[in-house]
Amino acid sequence: MWLSTLLLALRSIRRNLLRSFLTVLGIVIGVSAVITMVTVGNGATLAIQNQISGLGTNLLQVRPGQRMGMPGGGGGAPAFKEADAGAIMSQVSGLLAVAPEARSAATVVLDGRNWSSSILGSSNDWLVTGNWKIAEGRSFSEDEQRAGAAVCLIGQTVLRELFAGRAAVGGFIRVKQITCEVIGLLASKGQGAFGNDQDDVVLMPLHTLQRRITGHTRVNTLLVSMKDDADPERVKAALTQVLRERRKLAEGDDDNFNVLDTKQLGETFASTTRVMTMLLGAVAAVSLLVGGIGIMNIMLVSVTERTREIGLRLAIGALEGEVLLQFLIEAVVLAAIGGLIGMVLALGASIGLARFMDVPFVFSPSVNLIAFVFSAGIGVVFGYFPARRAARLDPIEALRHE
Repeated sequence: MWLSTLLLALRSIRRNLLRSFLTVLGIVIGVSAVITMVTVGNGATLAIQNQISGLGTNLLQVRPGQRMGMPGGGGGAPAFKEADAGAIMSQVSGLLAVAPEARSAATVVLDGRNWSSSILGSSNDWLVTGNWKIAEGRSFSEDEQRAGAAVCLIGQTVLRELFAGRAAVGGFIRVKQITCEVIGLLASKGQGAFGNDQDDVVLMPLHTLQRRITGHTRVNTLLVSMKDDADPERVKAALTQVLRERRKLAEGDDDNFNVLDTKQLGETFASTTRVMTMLLGAVAAVSLLVGGIGIMNIMLVSVTERTREIGLRLAIGALEGEVLLQFLIEAVVLAAIGGLIGMVLALGASIGLARFMDVPFVFSPSVNLIAFVFSAGIGVVFGYFPARRAARLDPIEALRHE
């Protein structure tokens, strides 16, 4: 019975191909919109998490001032000192590395080619806190860091803009008034969490930047990398206590520095993106309901057109359940076909949008399965009323219908 009923439903759909196509169009749009929105939203969430994790492993960024801001924005609060990093490393347990960081902006020159870049002064621990890899060359030696030698490591953007394909390690660039030997090349990290180019950087020893570029000993940021098994809240409390003592803050004084946990920041951004994804998916799901109403409308028209056929089937012995099942299967098949087409379109649209937005493509079988099952369920819900109406027709009245 099931097979014959299915064949009858398919024959009826094939008899009116254009009408059937227009009927499933709403389901196609709804399913493809839901899957595309959720897939691209998941990709955006993953991209944000990757960018935040690119800042460093279990990283705390400590900056002067009571408000979080860009490096260097202390809001009148005293800057840190290099010794603060050493005190934190020695007095706070559960730390992997602590790096003092000073920043400046300068034009880097090589053979008549100029490029404005970020100049950073720090130690080798900066590479650890920021998850940086050296693609070529080496890091600073102890003597170079202590003496403030004119050596530097450069990012991939600086390499591209100045060296134009030539070997950089062993070469020399001019940063402001000093000539700096390139001893290493940093591996690419791409765009940062705040839209900045992380590869547009020149890293030199902290003493070199302080003595030859900025002319002062201020440190803009302390980068603190925690071990994987460390308790972030305990580490932040101990770090805060150390800095309050070193900055001579009384018990009732507010902190004149702020501690930013990049892991918490990433979780906050990811949570916000997930909420937006759910909202977009819910809005897109409305079109599925519109498609279901379209199926109900067409099925009601079909029942009216085939009244004599229904009456004839009932007159020769067809049961009400068989007629109900025929029209119900017809509605479900229409919805399922729309769901399958929508899944295929969503796959292409998701890949295209992911490339356009430069976010990872995250294929989710569960999202596709749920969307397909939901589309078939819409066929059941919106097809039941027309099917019941067809099954309850009076055979005699149906045969008289013109």
